[in-house]
Amino acid sequence: MRPMLKSASQLLRRRNYSSAANPERKVAILGAAGGIGQPLALLMKLNPLVSSLSLYDIAGTPGVAADCSHINSPALAKGFMGDDQLGEALEGSDVVIIPAGVPRKPGMTRDDLFNINAGIVKALCTAIAKHCPNALVNMISNPVNSTVPIAAEVFKKAGTYDEKKLFGVTTLDVVRARTFYAGKAGVPVNEVNVPVVGGHAGITILPLFSQATPASNSLSDEDIKALTKRTQDGGTEVVEAKAGKGSATLSMAYAGAVFADACLKGLNGAPDIVECSYVQSTVTELPFFASKVRLGKNGVEEVLGLGELSAFEKEGLEKLKGELKSSIEKGIKFAQSN
Repeated sequence: MRPMLKSASQLLRRRNYSSAANPERKVAILGAAGGIGQPLALLMKLNPLVSSLSLYDIAGTPGVAADCSHINSPALAKGFMGDDQLGEALEGSDVVIIPAGVPRKPGMTRDDLFNINAGIVKALCTAIAKHCPNALVNMISNPVNSTVPIAAEVFKKAGTYDEKKLFGVTTLDVVRARTFYAGKAGVPVNEVNVPVVGGHAGITILPLFSQATPASNSLSDEDIKALTKRTQDGGTEVVEAKAGKGSATLSMAYAGAVFADACLKGLNGAPDIVECSYVQSTVTELPFFASKVRLGKNGVEEVLGLGELSAFEKEGLEKLKGELKSSIEKGIKFAQSN
């Protein structure tokens, strides 16, 4: 039986993780003891681009770090706990991933999370501005539509804001769109790509199935509408399936690891790294918007346009703008008044 086993790190390398010689990179995960944070810590420990893994939370991180540190991959994992260790956790970080905060519970909208998670994000971003102002910041904490604008305002106040280095992680929407499309179109899921634009909640999530590759002629207009709705409601689907005992933690950790890997590859100078992300943008009249982004040594190298949209997608784009605008304004107001 032994010859059949392959290490997880080998499997991950086959999922487009680079294993070539690269500069030493420190990744910090803020909220590393939580439902997303722990599997995310595992995945980043396995990433050969990471040399130092800093795991921070208000409690529980020494155990997570000890557990991760037993894995035979090069990254050195260290746990940090409580406010007095936050600075040390962040010092020298190249990429900071923030899954900190409370998860959604049954009947709870992303907006319900706002008051709790907004304060957490503000405090963490204040520390980032002080201890690693040049790091790429990957925001997972919901509601992302508001927490990214909060982070931007915190960094502006500290005089460290660089719009090229702040990302809302919307990769889970892309992961879901790819998976659902592949299943319905009957194409290999590992060959599928679907851009997802807009925001990261409900109707603000707009998958562009008209631009999906490989293209499929077998999907009807009703199929596309159903796939769009399922992508938008993916988080609720998981919350309900877990019967109130959890949210999308494993798939979110995977998506967070995929996006962080893309950021690291960009920092290391790999060419043509393109992912969808919620960033400061002029693609629409909204100040923040998710679309395809080319990543490089400075973070965002280029924010790409929407391309040609179907009539259904154009309608969806107009529908999402009001809700996304409101979420952005809510985040900015919170940051400026607290």
